[in-house]
Amino acid sequence: MNAGFDVAVVGSGIVGLGAALAAHRRGLRVVVIERGSEASGASVRNFGHLCFTPQAGLARDFALTSRELWLGLALDAGVWLRESGTLVAARRDDEFAVLRDLAATRGVEVELLTAAEAEARMPLAPGTAVGGAFLPRDLQANPRQAVAALAAHLEREGVEFRRRTTVGAVRPGRVETSRGPIDVGRVIVAVNHDIDLLYPEVAERHGIVRCSLDMMRVAAELRMPLAAPLLTGWSLVRYGAFSATPAAAALRERLHSERPDLAALDLNQMYTRLPDGTLIVGDTHSRGATVAPFQAEFAFESMLDETRVLFGVDALRVVERWQGVYASGPDDFLIEEVEPGVHLASATTGIGMTTGLGLAEHVVAAFSDDVTTTADEPGFASAPTTTLQKGAS
Repeated sequence: MNAGFDVAVVGSGIVGLGAALAAHRRGLRVVVIERGSEASGASVRNFGHLCFTPQAGLARDFALTSRELWLGLALDAGVWLRESGTLVAARRDDEFAVLRDLAATRGVEVELLTAAEAEARMPLAPGTAVGGAFLPRDLQANPRQAVAALAAHLEREGVEFRRRTTVGAVRPGRVETSRGPIDVGRVIVAVNHDIDLLYPEVAERHGIVRCSLDMMRVAAELRMPLAAPLLTGWSLVRYGAFSATPAAAALRERLHSERPDLAALDLNQMYTRLPDGTLIVGDTHSRGATVAPFQAEFAFESMLDETRVLFGVDALRVVERWQGVYASGPDDFLIEEVEPGVHLASATTGIGMTTGLGLAEHVVAAFSDDVTTTADEPGFASAPTTTLQKGAS
């Protein structure tokens, strides 16, 4: 049962599955170790918004690699995917100034929208928008379906999964689990915020804590369907490419001075529409070594109030509420070989779905003899040639 593998992946979230995919496609024998019966962490608790365009620095490199991999997985693994792009609503001139700055950035594809064009393409309350933008390169997945579909695809391809199996220790050449040791050539630890359970000193050295999110799914009668994930002014001070623009500082100052209550929630007001027509609404952010399980109703009430104002609707029916959680640190990623053949890989901001496949490809390519791809491997992209750098978001 515990015969040797070339690669063991600890964790079956999007980074772990991406690592298994990258190693398997290089002809390596892979085992994935998951403590639960299925993934239930950050990879299934997010918007499913694959927001490649707003990324900067290393995150942009990983995002561009991820995009090609996601498109391939839509064909190979049956992942539900929409080539939706992203819509951005600008309700004030300083928000549109950020979009205008981004559109002037070399290599970034942005379609600026007039107020009339924004109102025609987004289900906003009449007279709300002064303009907007469309980011055509972005995609949308359904995280609950995508992670399960990718795991099932890997199993069909011969990747072995050990579920309901806890990892107690990792050392070069061996993973100690609750079902016995596994001999292995290399180990990729992709457990996101639980990195402090296996490597507390590493988590402390990198300043990694947990970030909890308040999120919900609502049913609403909008004046038109939401055709793509929708960002607002609060999003423009979060993502790296937006926040690096000259106009972003003034926007942040205005938002925080006008709405300190929402700033205290660390709001990212954004929306995605699921295949059943419901909207994912969110999200707030709260950081600490431990995530308290208690969610204040004020956060949900605030998000619902902002939703009513944005779309000009009164009736909103909450279908689900949940708490997201992900690793949070001063950089975008944790990438470290802590011992020979033992690699840590985590997105340490809330961009795991967007960049995770590219991050995993980067890590596997770094130790694999075969770092090139062939034209007959659909959806397979070579890893970006990058150096590690401090994240911009």
